[in-house]
Amino acid sequence: MESTTPAEPTTPAADGALSADAVRIALRRVKDPELNLNIVDLGLIYDVTVDGSDVRVDMSLTSPGCPSGPEIMGEAEREVKTVAGVGTATINLVWSPPWTPDRIEPRVRAYLGF
Repeated sequence: MESTTPAEPTTPAADGALSADAVRIALRRVKDPELNLNIVDLGLIYDVTVDGSDVRVDMSLTSPGCPSGPEIMGEAEREVKTVAGVGTATINLVWSPPWTPDRIEPRVRAYLGF
């Protein structure tokens, strides 16, 4: 059974202030279980907004029927909450624009042969 106890904050920003970059670093620890690649490099993260201690992440999935969607989104929320200074973390699932392999980081796309 998975623990529901929040993890201790582990990813402070360099200057101590909460930043979108610190959140993106934390999101790199979330992997698509089928592809074993992180969701940032896959281009699933569309936007990260920091407003004080509140963080909003707009993300997509590789397809609307992705069976790992709830797992990926739950892990994304858990990782965002590990960033020092985060009060609330909201993960929004968006479908516009639709995800395509063109959103994958170029170096990862080359590795995958796209």
